[in-house]
Amino acid sequence: MKKALIIGSSVCDVNIFVHEFPHLSGDENILHQNMSMGGCAWNVASLLREQKLPYTLFSPVGQGIYGEFVKAHFHQYHIPILIETKQNNGCCYCVVDQHGERTFLCEHGGEYHYQKDWFAQLDMSEYQCIYICGLEIEDDHHHIIYDFLKDYPHLPLYFAPGPRLCHIPKQDMEDILSLHPIVHLNQKELLEYTQQTNMLQGCQCLYQKTQNAIIVTLGKDGCYFYQPSQALTVPSPQVSVYNTNGAGDTHVGALIASRMQGDDWYTALQKANHAAALK
Repeated sequence: MKKALIIGSSVCDVNIFVHEFPHLSGDENILHQNMSMGGCAWNVASLLREQKLPYTLFSPVGQGIYGEFVKAHFHQYHIPILIETKQNNGCCYCVVDQHGERTFLCEHGGEYHYQKDWFAQLDMSEYQCIYICGLEIEDDHHHIIYDFLKDYPHLPLYFAPGPRLCHIPKQDMEDILSLHPIVHLNQKELLEYTQQTNMLQGCQCLYQKTQNAIIVTLGKDGCYFYQPSQALTVPSPQVSVYNTNGAGDTHVGALIASRMQGDDWYTALQKANHAAALK
C-alpha cells in the first residue's frame, strides 16, 4: 500500500480546563491543566499510526522547550524527524470550558515556515494521497507548499482549512481550491467563507471552486457529505462531550485512513464519525 503524505504542524498543546472562559478583564481560576502533543498534522498522522497504515509526517520541528517536547514524542513513537529548523517551536494554549468547547491561543514558530528544498527529499511515487491544513497555507507567504502541490494533481488532496479559514489571504485560498481538494470543514466555517445562509447553498458555492467532494462536520449530529450526484447526512453515535479539542483532526484522519483502505464514502464517514465521537 502506498503512503499518505501529511504536511503540517506538530506542537505542544497546553490544555487549560476552566469552568467558563473569562470575559475581558475577568478573573477565572483554572480547574486543572496538562501538556499533550497536538497540531493538525500530528493528530491526523496519529489516526494512521493507530491503524498501522503507512504515512510520512512532513512536519518541521523547532528548538526551545516546546521543540524538545515535540522531539521527545517523535522519538517515543519512532517517527523520523525529516525537518529540523533553527527557529523555536511554537505551542498552542487550548482553553476548554465545562461544555467541552475550546478556544485556542497559538504561538506559531518554526513548525509553520516551510522551505522549498525540504521537499526534495520526498519520493512522490510512494504516495497515494496528501493532507494539508489551512494554518500552513495562511503562513505560507512564499507559496512554497502550493508550488509543491500543483506538481501532483493526480494525488487526492485533503484540505482542512480550519477555524482561521477567513484569515487565509484570498489569492492563496483561491490557489489551493484550484487544485480540486477534498475540503473538510465545519458548518460555521463553511457558511462564513461562502457567505451563504444554509449548508446546501454553501456546499454548492464551494463546489464551484473545487469540483470535488465536500465534508462538513456537524458535531453531535455527525457530518454532511456533498457532491452534485449525492448529498446526505451521516449521523454520529451519541456521546457525552468532554473536550472537542482535536475532534476535527480525528475526523479527517479517520476519513483518510478509511479511504486509503478502499472504503466507499458512506462507510468512511461512518468510521470518521465514530472516531471523532470517541475523541
